[in-house]
Amino acid sequence: MKKICILFLTIIALSPISVFAYSDKIILGGENIGINIQSDGILVVGFYKVDGKDIHSEPAIKTGDFILKVKDVEVHTINELTSAIENQISNNEVELVVKRENKQIKSTIHLIEKDGIYKTGLYVKDNISGIGTLTYIDPETKIFGSLGHEIIEANTNKKIEVKTGSIFHSVVTGITKSTDGTPGEKNAKLDTAKVYGEIKENTEYGLFGQYTNHLPGKKLVDVVQPEDVKIGNAQIVTVLENEELKYYDIYIDKINEYNKIKNIHFEITDKELLEKTGGIVQGMSGSPILQNDKIIGAVTHVIVDNVKTGYGIFITKMLEEGEN
Repeated sequence: MKKICILFLTIIALSPISVFAYSDKIILGGENIGINIQSDGILVVGFYKVDGKDIHSEPAIKTGDFILKVKDVEVHTINELTSAIENQISNNEVELVVKRENKQIKSTIHLIEKDGIYKTGLYVKDNISGIGTLTYIDPETKIFGSLGHEIIEANTNKKIEVKTGSIFHSVVTGITKSTDGTPGEKNAKLDTAKVYGEIKENTEYGLFGQYTNHLPGKKLVDVVQPEDVKIGNAQIVTVLENEELKYYDIYIDKINEYNKIKNIHFEITDKELLEKTGGIVQGMSGSPILQNDKIIGAVTHVIVDNVKTGYGIFITKMLEEGEN
């Protein structure tokens, strides 16, 4: 996934035990996917000067705020925001309702008219798109999981809240290789007309939603519980060229059951992969990790100072999150 950023949780008894309904055999992913998310609110990502002047002062509005309404009019896209401002402006001012730290706040902003156009001084974004890797599909529920981590907007470091979203067909066209200190990335051609599924959630455990296309006719793989993951040889499944799924060797040298998402520390040992990519690259997030032909997790992070190494999340954590 392009430009996605890279808790200790104690559960005390006394509450009911959660029972998860995910299958113990799932459809293995590894395919490269395009991703598009329409955010729940219009995200303020920065400010620009009008006639050389800053026209906003905090805390009236801040980067990272999500614009929900212009006065009483709900807005979901930049076009809707522009239209609502034009209709609601009074004395060069307009009232916005924004979400900040999960609280709704009313903020009045001043606009400047120039050549018959009102300038807001705001840089905003209503969607985010990129690529990643499909991790699995549950054959019983058709719930899919991908990425293994949340999508963060790079300018604000804010998690994107999903209003609507989709995963769709993509073809890998090339690789920008990783070097220590500079992670590379997959380059891909996107086909938004060929939709595979609807994104419902963007969480710290990954992207989840409903697979809406025909299920792939692939062999099911067994799900491994965290206590059965072992130090030693394993493989990742990913696409480095066109749509060709391949298996690449890694070595797991550390397992951490108590970290939230960085559960599996590994090093890439496969010479072909290293020759093509230099190490882990952006777009590999979500690539399934297999051990003894069973799925144990998914790739989530590259270690920037040593791009041959990275982290993965236990597959059970993704499956549990997908069921929530």
